[in-house]
Amino acid sequence: MCRNIKPLFNFDPPATDAEIHDAALQFVRKLSGTTRPSKRNEAAFDKAVASIANCARELLNSLETSQPPRDREEVAAKARARSAMRFA
Repeated sequence: MCRNIKPLFNFDPPATDAEIHDAALQFVRKLSGTTRPSKRNEAAFDKAVASIANCARELLNSLETSQPPRDREEVAAKARARSAMRFA
């Protein structure tokens, strides 16, 4: 899985459209093997990003859990701590 794609479900506040778009963009980049498509493939690339973002939003809206929402700042702090230990 791409390292830059982060879990977006069950957070308070919920995932924004920008976060979902960024995750979709990373996914399409990984599949296509390129960060920027050629002019010829730009429309297909953009269409794929939009389609995946819509599917991801639909998925996040339909998922259910009995767990309380996670705090974004708390999760980010834990990730920073793990990164500091890993790269120190």
